[in-house]
Amino acid sequence: MADAHVSNVKVDRDGLLMKLEEWGIESTTVEHPEVFTVEQALPYISHLEGVFAKNLFLRSKKKKLYLFCAPHDADIKLNDLAKLSGASGGLRFADESVLEEKLGLTQGSVTLFGLINDQAKEVTLVLDRRLLDGTYTKIYFHPMVNTASIAVSPAGIQTFLQHTGHRPLIVDVEKTNEESQS
Repeated sequence: MADAHVSNVKVDRDGLLMKLEEWGIESTTVEHPEVFTVEQALPYISHLEGVFAKNLFLRSKKKKLYLFCAPHDADIKLNDLAKLSGASGGLRFADESVLEEKLGLTQGSVTLFGLINDQAKEVTLVLDRRLLDGTYTKIYFHPMVNTASIAVSPAGIQTFLQHTGHRPLIVDVEKTNEESQS
């Protein structure tokens, strides 16, 4: 079901919003000042229904790329995440140049929606189960820029991933944290 066209032109905010509408994905946009961290974004989102997503663009020692998305309050340890995702040699943050090349994003605007630009399927998506299992009715991601956030439902996330051809690796960050504390 993934769209077949391949292009070097990256989808931007307007292109993303058009695709979400075309694909029948309901979304709500919240405009806000430029933010670079979850903590900076929360004052604009935390009073709304749903949860803001934390998104990390990572690479393994073997240069395999990963996009990790979880609720903003998830306690994430890169070593645990490497084990969960099978990343041999551990995980580290990928360079911004790779982020720009692969997902068309800059630091501070990392988002699940960047996968729309990963037409070669070079990025493995790792999702915390709570983003899909109905724990939250709405999940907020940046729309390719960090001056707004877009809310979509778990079903909307799944529809988006079907259209981009990305099959997420579902992990349970909460369970991993409980195990590492015992």
